[in-house]
Amino acid sequence: MSLNLLIRVPCRRVFWSLALMLAAITSLNSSHADDSSASPASPEMKLVSKVIAAAGGDDKLLTLFRMEERYNAGKEAVTPGTPRVSVVEPPKSWWIGTKERGTEPAKITAWAWTLGVLKDPKSKLELLPDITDNEKSLSGLRITESVDPALDMYFDKETSELVRVDWRNDIYRFSDWKDFDGTKYPAKCAMFRRSSGEPWFFHEIVTIERLQELPEGLQR
Repeated sequence: MSLNLLIRVPCRRVFWSLALMLAAITSLNSSHADDSSASPASPEMKLVSKVIAAAGGDDKLLTLFRMEERYNAGKEAVTPGTPRVSVVEPPKSWWIGTKERGTEPAKITAWAWTLGVLKDPKSKLELLPDITDNEKSLSGLRITESVDPALDMYFDKETSELVRVDWRNDIYRFSDWKDFDGTKYPAKCAMFRRSSGEPWFFHEIVTIERLQELPEGLQR
């Protein structure tokens, strides 16, 4: 075997090794570029930033709170409704008195209207087509992985306030947003059956209190 051939063979091997490494790096960079939810500049993250800013910012969102509420089942809201006091730490805990509610869908919807689900690192976000609901133009986000099944959130394009959540078998319509301690929250929620569009449950927050620690007598 000639000296020229001995030189060419290792050179070719080095060339093809470098080519394969470059192809792998290019493919990896491309996959990250396609993952819009990972980029702060993606349309999804721009909408999230706008929504959270409109609610007062990250550090003002409600994470542990006590609320005085009233509610009723039926096709229309009833005054005064059934009173209740709850302590809520979405998405895992909701106490009525000293009793924790266990598996309860309301924990997830509370996580939605407090906007905490938008900040969870596990949440995968997907932009939804704009819709019109009650004559309002809404922007939408679908949240998966941190929530099962997928949860769809719709925001007023003018105010960036949460207007609607579609989850499981229900549509939740939020209204009467109030300012509180540097943040905002929707005081009223009406629930509708997705199958028929008929209202079936009404909820109102009468007062709300931010908590720094879990009240005595409650356990996580």
